[in-house]
Amino acid sequence: MISQKLDWQSKLVLLTVVPWVTIAVYIATGDWGRGAPEVAYWTLGLSALLGLLAWAARSGTFAASGIGALIAASLMYASVQQPYSPLNTALMPVLALLVLTSLATRYGRGSKERMGTAEKRHGRVASQVASNLGVTGILALTPVQIWLIDSRLFWYTGLAPTPILIPALAALAEAAADTVSSEIGQVVGGTPFMLTTRERAEPGTDGAITLAGTLAGVWAAGVVAGVGALALDGGVQMLLVCWASGVFGLFFDSFLGATLESIGLLNNDAVNFLSTASSAAFSLVLLAILPHPGIG
Repeated sequence: MISQKLDWQSKLVLLTVVPWVTIAVYIATGDWGRGAPEVAYWTLGLSALLGLLAWAARSGTFAASGIGALIAASLMYASVQQPYSPLNTALMPVLALLVLTSLATRYGRGSKERMGTAEKRHGRVASQVASNLGVTGILALTPVQIWLIDSRLFWYTGLAPTPILIPALAALAEAAADTVSSEIGQVVGGTPFMLTTRERAEPGTDGAITLAGTLAGVWAAGVVAGVGALALDGGVQMLLVCWASGVFGLFFDSFLGATLESIGLLNNDAVNFLSTASSAAFSLVLLAILPHPGIG
């Protein structure tokens, strides 16, 4: 009953993410189509293929896979480097996220079905994909990029292609960490406990965590951050900032689940959206406080 009353939050996430990302991809496609059409061809083709593969593998519904493809396209456009190669774009960490979350969701499915916590056979729905990947898609928009590049917040101003990829990659790392920790923890983590009180809880309880699940989530965040840093030539600094931010978001997700979600103020989609946003914000804090390279 509470979940149904909070459906408006899922709809709000969709209404925030989908038009925003759709417009961004449309504008970027026009710009690249006129200036470098091969970028547009590769971006649209590979992101569509990724969406179709996710749908065929039942990682998400057709609508959910379409939203994921749009977000992948926006990230690919935002991360174009010269000389151009689609393998040196944000496609790679998105692909890493898809593989990790798909494997984690399928791992121990029989046990999850017996506990009643298994993902539905058709995969994730549109609002789930928007809540997990929407912040990343929003951050790929040109107006946000321009503001970040013009600001003096970053010691990363020389990073190719833009500084915005750091908070965007941090949000991706959190999305991977959250799903992997939850899916693995249900199978091998034993009895979970609440992050806020450390009391034992039933599997699937909002805000409940396990040590095994948490470690798996931390590892998944590192994999996505590492793949992204490698593909985007971000170096060790990008890896560490995005990894730490993804782990921060993982714990923030559990905190929100144990507090605001457990008392019916937030639903799971809102928690996921806010948690990825917290990772992006935490990466900005790290960038602001870390010393500039070469400065003691």
